[in-house]
Amino acid sequence: MSLGILKKRIGIQKQLDDFLDQVSEASLLFRQGVDMFIGDRTEAFDEKIEQVTAIEHRGDQMRRDIEKQLYIKTLIPESRGDVLQLLERMDTLLDSCKAMLWQFKIEQPDLPEEIHDDLNELASYSVESIEAIVRSARAFFRTSPEFADHIHKVSYWETESDKVSTRMMMAIYRRDDLSLCHKAQLKDFIRRISQIADRAEDVADRLSIYAIKRML
Repeated sequence: MSLGILKKRIGIQKQLDDFLDQVSEASLLFRQGVDMFIGDRTEAFDEKIEQVTAIEHRGDQMRRDIEKQLYIKTLIPESRGDVLQLLERMDTLLDSCKAMLWQFKIEQPDLPEEIHDDLNELASYSVESIEAIVRSARAFFRTSPEFADHIHKVSYWETESDKVSTRMMMAIYRRDDLSLCHKAQLKDFIRRISQIADRAEDVADRLSIYAIKRML
């Protein structure tokens, strides 16, 4: 398979793949963490927080190392800016997964049982959007024909996330047994989880532009 813009730069390709692995793993830990919080498995939830925090730190270091390599070795000067921006945008997804679990840890929201399934579904759709953008980025670096298919799936999962979040918020604000403060807190959690998919779509939009620029 062609290495695309990286051509024969096998070393930097491996570093990029390792960084993308961290983004993907953080998203999976986020999904598990949400499920464990809902299930009141405190010890297991805390373990996921520790893991995703360690991955976030490792991902930050990997990103910085890649950036140094791109500058020190003057690799892909014609595409360096796009790659650096992509790395920073992917890093925000990793940060979002960690931050969301910490928000659960800090606020300890009271989640009505009726929204448990929807909340898990919402988290899953956000994670699917991250997984799709990770696959898109790998395809971009390799100039893979699968690029367009992966990019399309990011938008698909973001749309599904919007549907679930809207449905959840409408249901919550129609309940008479929840205080306005409780409703507002739940809305904030729903909104922030949904925003993970929004951020993935933002990355996909930029990545599509980078791909177009490469063809010109």
